[in-house]
Amino acid sequence: MPSSDTSSVSRETPRKGGLVLLSVLSLIAFAILLALGTWQVQRLKWKLDLIERVEARVDAAPVAMPGPAAWPDLTDEEWDYRPIEVSGRFLLGEVYYFISLSDPRGDVGGPGYFVYQPFETEDGLVVMVNRGFVPDTRRLPETRPGSEADEGRTTIVGLWRRNEHGNFLTLAPDLGKRIWFVRDAREMAAELGQRGDNVAPFTLDLTASFTPAGGLPQAGETIITSTNNHLQYVVTWYGLAAVLVVVYVVYVRRHLGRSHEDGAAGTD
Repeated sequence: MPSSDTSSVSRETPRKGGLVLLSVLSLIAFAILLALGTWQVQRLKWKLDLIERVEARVDAAPVAMPGPAAWPDLTDEEWDYRPIEVSGRFLLGEVYYFISLSDPRGDVGGPGYFVYQPFETEDGLVVMVNRGFVPDTRRLPETRPGSEADEGRTTIVGLWRRNEHGNFLTLAPDLGKRIWFVRDAREMAAELGQRGDNVAPFTLDLTASFTPAGGLPQAGETIITSTNNHLQYVVTWYGLAAVLVVVYVVYVRRHLGRSHEDGAAGTD
């Protein structure tokens, strides 16, 4: 019949093996959590720098609109919200981008639309221009007399805006009413008969000074957004790493306590 010492050793061996495996897995998980937290710290710094650049960019002096040769190399990080100055004339036609303006800078807000109209530059390029906000009940031009754009040559200043990309939840455009739910410069332009390589892959939001005398469309209502959840992610990943350490320490202390008790019982 095996002795109590042999029985104690046989119970202790698998326990030690389990503790080693648990330690290795815990170390791997801890390293992954630390890596994710550190990556989010880096992303946080990048996002704060980007927000700072955007805030400074909005109030910068306008620059000339880049031409087609430069379009493939334009990045949202460097160009979004940059003031652009361009001369030319507005073309006929409007399309509408649904928006709920909760914090308007002008007199009107709530559910409504940004009014987009094609603008032909002196170089023959076409860019879709957001002329401003109109309430839901005044989407169509006949409901807002005096809102027409200047017919002749003019110079405008607007903020460069990137295209948007929808997902499986995004509503398809209502082509019958020319209403869009994501901003797509070339699709909007195509609906008004403007197609080709001369159509810019971005849009311009007119600044507030271009609001017509009648008040609509209400220009200068660019929504400046820059979601920053990286601090939350930093706290989450580092917090999980800390929790893992606490759980591991508690488990090991209990494991060693049971081993000590078993050793004492085997001696008895």
